[in-house]
Amino acid sequence: MSIRSRTTFGCAVFFLFAAAAHSAQAAPDFQMPFPCNQVWTGSTWSGHNPLYAVDLNRPDDLGDIVVASAGGTVTTSAYSTTSGYGNYIIIDHGGGWQTLYAHLQSRAVSRGASVSKGQRIGTVGNTSATANIGVHLHYEQRYSGSVRKIVWNGSAIPYYAKRSYTSRNCSGGGGAASGTVRTSGINLNVRSGPSTNNSIVGSLANGAAVTIYCQVRGQSITGTYGTSTLWNRIGSGRYIPDAYTYTGSDGRVAPDC
Repeated sequence: MSIRSRTTFGCAVFFLFAAAAHSAQAAPDFQMPFPCNQVWTGSTWSGHNPLYAVDLNRPDDLGDIVVASAGGTVTTSAYSTTSGYGNYIIIDHGGGWQTLYAHLQSRAVSRGASVSKGQRIGTVGNTSATANIGVHLHYEQRYSGSVRKIVWNGSAIPYYAKRSYTSRNCSGGGGAASGTVRTSGINLNVRSGPSTNNSIVGSLANGAAVTIYCQVRGQSITGTYGTSTLWNRIGSGRYIPDAYTYTGSDGRVAPDC
């Protein structure tokens, strides 16, 4: 091979590697897979499988909302009987990038669906066909099939560590949900805060439709749907207990207040 040929070949190889590196850096602006301003603990460790995945927890997180880290197309929404993922979702974001959300209690999107950043896709659970696990969200970012170190809001998370993170996934549709008041027939008091110690600011008839703008933990209430500390904010300074609200879910259906 001549010197000129070797030089040309070397340049071609350099540009191929440069192009590949540029493509790998062109990731979407990934955000945390939870609604805006929620705080979650992320755990990474050397024996995790896959290595660069993160497990996410917070108190009373069973049924909490999981949202898309970025816009894309759902390529998988299924229950795995072999991988240990249980209920899991994979979203393709284009350019070789994907995110995976596993151990979900429920899945709110189907294969082929287009989703936007911050859109609700499921709820936190502990499903797995191969292991008895605690409640958490197993989360991965992938490039060309390879699991990469996780970046949220432009910042890489530390490995291997346990850290608290605040979601900046603030532009999507993981927000308001619909509900229906369900009592034994009597009216339900609307409170100024998430407790019966707060003042009554109105009442709602059995069967009344409500919009749930956000949810907060408060006084434990036993009602039509069991016992729960969740309260639903249905307007400014207006709260009703989730235990008396039909939402189609046993867990959270709206972001934290």
